[in-house]
Amino acid sequence: MKPLFFLCVLIIAAVTLKAQAGKNVVLKLDSTKKVEVVETACGQCQFGLPGKGCNLAVRINGKAYFVDGTDIDSHGDAHASDGFCNAVRKAFVQGAVVNNRYQVTWFQLAAAKPAAEKKKG
Repeated sequence: MKPLFFLCVLIIAAVTLKAQAGKNVVLKLDSTKKVEVVETACGQCQFGLPGKGCNLAVRINGKAYFVDGTDIDSHGDAHASDGFCNAVRKAFVQGAVVNNRYQVTWFQLAAAKPAAEKKKG
């Protein structure tokens, strides 16, 4: 009975740790590098990039790139009214385009405009 209990606990711990992998990525601001303001959203839903599912992307100078270094679920509910699948947002980033993907080293989402402000402007 004890080995079975231990095995169950081990499996639950492994599944829990696997589910958290990649979501707790710590991105650090480098004060020696320039911070860029970019548009960010779901690459497939908002920017028309190919692929299945929903993946974070940035648009720089009119060109969209998928993002490596953080993911769409690390910045709130992608399917909320102001989420990445339903709205293009602004973000402050540091990183570089490498092999046609944006390698982010720091990412901070700008605050969403209140609904009343969206209607005005």
